[in-house]
Amino acid sequence: MTQVTERGTSLSAAPRAGVRRRSPAAAACVVGGAVAAGLGLGFLAVLVIVLWISSPYPDSGPGGALHLAAGLWLLAHGTELVRYDTLSGVPAPVGMTPLLLVALPVLLMRRAARLGSAAEEDEEVLPAGAVFSAVLCGYLAVGAVATVYAAGGPMSADPISAAWHIPLVAVLAAAGGVWGARGRPLGPLPSWLPGGVRRAIVRPRYALALRAGAGGALVLLGGGALVVGASLAWHGAEVQASFLSLTGVWSGRFAVLLLALTLIPNAMVWGASYALGPGFALGAEVTAAPLGFPGAPGLPRFPLLAALPSAGPGTPLTWAVAVVPVVAGLAVGWFAVRRAREVSYGETALTAALGSVVCGLAMAGLAAASAGPLGSRRLAEFGPVWWATGAAALVWTAVLAVPVAVAVHAWRNRPAMGPGALDALDADDAVDDGWHDSGVREVRWAAMRKAAGALIPEIGVAVPPVVPAVPAVPAVPEVSAAPEVGVRVRRAVTVVSGLDLDPGLLVGKSAESVAPVGPVAPVEPGSGPLAPPVVGARVLARRKPPSE
Repeated sequence: MTQVTERGTSLSAAPRAGVRRRSPAAAACVVGGAVAAGLGLGFLAVLVIVLWISSPYPDSGPGGALHLAAGLWLLAHGTELVRYDTLSGVPAPVGMTPLLLVALPVLLMRRAARLGSAAEEDEEVLPAGAVFSAVLCGYLAVGAVATVYAAGGPMSADPISAAWHIPLVAVLAAAGGVWGARGRPLGPLPSWLPGGVRRAIVRPRYALALRAGAGGALVLLGGGALVVGASLAWHGAEVQASFLSLTGVWSGRFAVLLLALTLIPNAMVWGASYALGPGFALGAEVTAAPLGFPGAPGLPRFPLLAALPSAGPGTPLTWAVAVVPVVAGLAVGWFAVRRAREVSYGETALTAALGSVVCGLAMAGLAAASAGPLGSRRLAEFGPVWWATGAAALVWTAVLAVPVAVAVHAWRNRPAMGPGALDALDADDAVDDGWHDSGVREVRWAAMRKAAGALIPEIGVAVPPVVPAVPAVPAVPEVSAAPEVGVRVRRAVTVVSGLDLDPGLLVGKSAESVAPVGPVAPVEPGSGPLAPPVVGARVLARRKPPSE
């Protein structure tokens, strides 16, 4: 106490009950969320400004380009934009979101959540809920400012659409980032869920169904990409003419190329919907499907739209796209049979059916995300219908996956040999049944014991434990005199208890290599052993004494 008063060190006062300590880690998470949103806005702003500078005929100044960049950032979250500058004077909504553009805010938000969850040794470690809330607050604050700013540009955001699209994307991305930073734990489930639901979710069938459904959806998307690529190659001349006719400057063509690249995931979903049967809408009452395409004369000129099938009824070439859902159904059935040796046929069929449901839900969600209006009147409906695409994916995969899963289950659980082989095996057992009789077994055991000595006990007789004793064994006389030059002398041995030493084994070689020296009498080959017979002994070489 004296030391404290002499040094002038004051004791820290107790914190007040009503005052909360500010957390620098939480503030850093809020700043991280805001920075993630700012990086996405900055990237799009730089890209739009570069295209605006390189354009020979800009429609507006730099302020208009920045407003357009804010609108594109909102469109990347799924927000519907409204274009007021139209020829008819009627506001035209723009709601088709380029799915590749969605990856920009998702990756940035996920990275911000992961950085907020990671902490150094001397820093404060926040709970997962605190990190999630802090990062989300910073991101949504910038999103609100961007929504207000984009209202003064050529394409303003619909406030109602922005109010739920931006939080939805931010919540999913932040939750994925926090979950990944915590090691991707699969439990425990929240306590507010009912007990029956928590017990049902942890069952292995749901994990297999999720994996099977995801596999089927990936197969459908890959098949859709093949359909789109084949159509682009088939209509290569039309695609090239459409690309060159849109603009004659390199900056405009570069912008068209970037837009086409960001729409490639949308085209994959459209191709999958086309292969499933419902097809996709290209305006009011116009649908492109494998069974026929009536044609749409009012479509804008765009390279991806130039790859549409020719107008008219379907042909065997368009019907061949049915191979894609068939392969997807087989994939769902194959992935659903990972536990064939542990469950019954009904469990396998149920897992395949649940996988089909997962595939249908995934395709319905992707179809809803890839579609949207591109204007009013004819272009008000553009893209696949989500409920039709999801239902078609469910029916295709369920019809094929369940029988395939049951068949694969039966194949994996088949017996190793057929009925004929089993009958033949039973007949052989009947002939050679005497081999397993108790008397024959005793005879075989006795023969084995006789051949192996005392290592194998008698059948049915308990062998008492034997305590090994070291018997007194006479030492072998050592060679006293130095050997002659060129004559190899064996080192003396020490006999201890162990294995059986046959004295006749050392007669031949020892007599030839040891020279008679001093009082030791020469040993003739075959005359006698070098050491007396000892039962239960082991021969060890004597170690050389250390040199002084």
